[in-house]
Amino acid sequence: MTDTTLAPEQLSRRSLLKIGLLGSAFLATAGVTATLSGCSSEVPAAGFAVLRQNDLPMLRALIPVLLEGAVPPAAMGDAVSAALHGVDHNLQHLSPELLKLTVQLFDVLAMGLTRGPLTGIWGAWENASPADIQHFLQRWQNSSLSLLRMGHASLLQLVMMAWYAQPQSWAHCGYPGPPRI
Repeated sequence: MTDTTLAPEQLSRRSLLKIGLLGSAFLATAGVTATLSGCSSEVPAAGFAVLRQNDLPMLRALIPVLLEGAVPPAAMGDAVSAALHGVDHNLQHLSPELLKLTVQLFDVLAMGLTRGPLTGIWGAWENASPADIQHFLQRWQNSSLSLLRMGHASLLQLVMMAWYAQPQSWAHCGYPGPPRI
């Protein structure tokens, strides 16, 4: 009997490095393009110290998907607002280099030219469904490109740290709060 199964394609170290370099070059080019096109304004949005107006639609679409199941639907609006301010607070305390990288990530996600191919969300963030955002997150989490996996981890950690630092999140996970002194 003839074996008709296909041998799995082996990814060599050289191929992996090429893919990583191409991905890095693409994201760096996208970040520079966003900066030069004015997509990356350095002026914080009203009521925020670091977050810019261009960052808010993406985060407002992303946060409810990440907090689904941890926040009752009726309280989601307040939770998104609290998480946004928590993200802003945490960004203020990042090292300058990490802040620069985070701003570049936000720029890539804000600019339509890069958002569509990288996330699969071709329209505005406000029009993206929770399923579209969940698909984007899973795509990045399971990507063969380490840069996208790092982007996923950064977004997830920023939002989760901001949310679980809020006292209103503690009851859901059974945390009684810090000890009284």
